[in-house]
Amino acid sequence: MSDIKVRFAPSPTGNLHIGSARTALFNWLFARSQGGSFVLRIEDTDTARSTDEFIDGILEGMKWMGLDWDEGPFRQTERFDLYKKHIDDLLKSGDAYYCYCSPEELDVHRKQAMAEGKPMSYNRKCRDSKEPVEGVKPVVRFAMPLDGSIVIDDMIKGKVTFNNEELDDLIIARSDGTPTYNLVVVADDVDMGITHVIRGEDHLNNTPKQAHIYRALGSETPRFAHQSLILGPDKGKMSKRHGATSVLDYREAGFLPSALMNYLARLGWSHGDQEIFTTKELTEHFSMKNVGTSASIYDKDKLLWLNAEHIKMTPPEEMLGHLTPYLIKEGLVEEGWSPEPEWFKKALATLVERAKDLNELASMMRYYIKDDYAFDDMAKKKFLNENTKPILEDILTAIKGVTDFNEEAIEATLKTVTEKREIGLGKVAQPLRVAMTGGTASPGIFEVLAVVGKDSTIKRLERAIEACA
Repeated sequence: MSDIKVRFAPSPTGNLHIGSARTALFNWLFARSQGGSFVLRIEDTDTARSTDEFIDGILEGMKWMGLDWDEGPFRQTERFDLYKKHIDDLLKSGDAYYCYCSPEELDVHRKQAMAEGKPMSYNRKCRDSKEPVEGVKPVVRFAMPLDGSIVIDDMIKGKVTFNNEELDDLIIARSDGTPTYNLVVVADDVDMGITHVIRGEDHLNNTPKQAHIYRALGSETPRFAHQSLILGPDKGKMSKRHGATSVLDYREAGFLPSALMNYLARLGWSHGDQEIFTTKELTEHFSMKNVGTSASIYDKDKLLWLNAEHIKMTPPEEMLGHLTPYLIKEGLVEEGWSPEPEWFKKALATLVERAKDLNELASMMRYYIKDDYAFDDMAKKKFLNENTKPILEDILTAIKGVTDFNEEAIEATLKTVTEKREIGLGKVAQPLRVAMTGGTASPGIFEVLAVVGKDSTIKRLERAIEACA
């Protein structure tokens, strides 16, 4: 293991969505590609909005994506003693001070600054005052440097300069003593030995403030990397209508975790012209130098295409674990279902080229698993009738005589029916397809029969003949 240590620190005030999942992924890939450590930290100090349900959802989403962590999950609400110590140390060193200004005073100052076109930052009235105000519970503010500048050498953005005089003396502890975000995030990073902070560019304005707090705590500042945002197809902020939903919603919609991981990695990172990556390839090739600076545009069609490609390339033994929950949801199998491996491999091979997601794939598996499916009304009317009944009876008779039930033998058998009736294969294949699957679309009919097997084929043909008007 190298000395590199990164963290993913979601706030459990909502679900793990696409933007947060990409941040988690980039941290995870950087740690895995560098032989470093990946820490999971839950920033739950917003007790009014944080819930255990959201925490569970975040953990479940990360596990589903395969983003395992080396340390944690740590909860900030269990670390208040650490934060109090750091606040006390900052007060003793003079890097922080008590502020007794009332909300009303601050509001007057903000309105005045707004009217004068000045920044609405705190006027530092209490910065040099050492006398407490009786009956007032103060907040604690961090004393920012008053002049000079700070340069953040960002791994993605490059060097970004901030003027210290423009930085507010931010509150690091509320009047009830609870610490605020900018203090706790730095305290945790210092305590956990975080070396690199990879996060969204919406945090960039927090970075100079946090950098001063790192230094006040006597710690080196981590290397920062601020990812550009993900925008919707209309180049506006991502919303639910674009796809900014829970990662677990993508699971429900039938996406493979490897496909979502592949897609999110390519939202802002590249490796030559390659589009399709296995998880192993991502960890081998990932580097921060190939992370772009432009905003990424969410494209649902590309995600679906990648999902279809990952369905094709996923080994059957792995696909079984992914697909089974969808088969259970479809009511096709029960918990503990364990198909014969060669049969499952053969069935899967006939369908993977046709499925965009696991819900589709599970639905297509229906006619390989169930003999008593419903016939499509239009298909039944057109292909299961008094005209096709004799053809199906001939097929049934011929099929019963097949000893080695494979694609070649099935093709030869159906050919005898077409020759006997002097008709094309289509006149035989479509009624047979409806008899076997309930509809008019399926893989090659020889493949379907071979997968279904002789006994079920006979059973389905008998059922279809009975259904003929």
